[in-house]
Amino acid sequence: MKLTEIDQNFQLKTAITEPDIVWLDIKKTPFAISGIFYEEGRGFLRMPQQTAEQVSEGVAGLNADTAGGRVRFRTDSPFIAIEAQMAVQDLMPHFTRLGQSGFDLYRKTEGQPCYLASFMPPTLMKEGYSASVAADGELAEYTVNFPLYDRVSELYIALKRDAVLEAPAPYRNEKPVVFYGSSITQGGCASRPGNSYPAILSRRLHMEYVNLGFSGSGKAEPAMRRYLAQLPMAAFVCDYDHNAPDADYLQKTHLPLYRAVREAQPLLPIIFMTSTDVLLRGGVWRERREIIRRTYETALAEGDQNVYFIDGEALFAGEGWDGCTVDGCHPNDLGFYRMAMGLEGTLEKVLGCRE
Repeated sequence: MKLTEIDQNFQLKTAITEPDIVWLDIKKTPFAISGIFYEEGRGFLRMPQQTAEQVSEGVAGLNADTAGGRVRFRTDSPFIAIEAQMAVQDLMPHFTRLGQSGFDLYRKTEGQPCYLASFMPPTLMKEGYSASVAADGELAEYTVNFPLYDRVSELYIALKRDAVLEAPAPYRNEKPVVFYGSSITQGGCASRPGNSYPAILSRRLHMEYVNLGFSGSGKAEPAMRRYLAQLPMAAFVCDYDHNAPDADYLQKTHLPLYRAVREAQPLLPIIFMTSTDVLLRGGVWRERREIIRRTYETALAEGDQNVYFIDGEALFAGEGWDGCTVDGCHPNDLGFYRMAMGLEGTLEKVLGCRE
C-alpha cells in the first residue's frame, strides 16, 4: 500500500529534517517484528519478564537487551530513517557503540540480504537517537537489526510519503531456531548487530530465530530449563558452556537441560556446542568439552538420532585463529563468521532452509 493511505495520528520529535516523510510505528502492520516482542511499560523483550525474574537476577536484567531483534518490511522509499527511544548503558571498553547500542540495515538483493548501511549512534547518547540512510528507490525487502546490548522501548521508521510499504516474505521456518547461551551468543563483541553469529546464519539460511544469550547469566537453571522446554522451536542450539561457573556445574546442568527439552519435544533437533576457549586456552575447557560430548553420546546411546555436536576447538581453527577475538574470549566479526560457518551445515541439514 501507499503510505498516503495509512492514517498517521502522532507527531514525533526528531533530529531528522528530510522533507515529505512519514513516521511509522514498527509495532503496526505491515512491519514484521522477529526475535523480540513488545510489552507495555517495558518495551521490547526477549522472553516474558516474569519468567526471566524466576530464572536469575542476571537474566531479568538482560532480558530487555534486544539481541536478535529485527523488523522487516518492503519499500521503494529512497530514504529510510529511524528514531529509537532507548535506555543506553555505559560503553564497554571492548565493544563498539554501534554493536552495543546501534541498528544496522540489510537490503535483500538477488534473494540474499546484503548489508546496506549502519544507523550510526552518537558515542555519548543517553536516551536514544535518530539516523538516516539513502536507498536506491527500488522496491526491496529490508531488515533492521536491533542493538545487541541496550534496551529499546520504542522504534519508529520514516519513509518518503509517496513510497510503497508492504509486508516482507515469511521466513522458511515458521518456528524459530532458539539459541541459548552466554555473552557470545548474545553477540558480544560484534562490531554491529548483523555480525553476531545467529544473525549471520539467519541471513544465509533465511531463518527465523530467537537469541536467548545472556551475558554472564546463561547457566541452565531449573526455571530456564522449564521455559526452554516448552518453547515452539524448529531447532535448539545449546551454547552455554562459557557461563557454567566450573566443570562440576556444567556436569550437573547440561544433561538435565537436554532431558528437559527432549522430554517435551521428542523430535526437535538439538545442537550441542562447546566453547571456543578449548582452542584458545585449553586446560579446563577440554574437560568441559568432554562433559558436553558425553551428553551427546548419552543421547545417541539412548537412541536419539536428532542430536548434533559442534566442537568449539574447530570453530576458530586454521589460519588466523588467534585473530578471532577482541580479548581472548569474545569473538570479533571474524570469529563470529567462523562460528556461523561451523554451524551452517548442521542447521541446513536439520532445517533444509537455504535461500
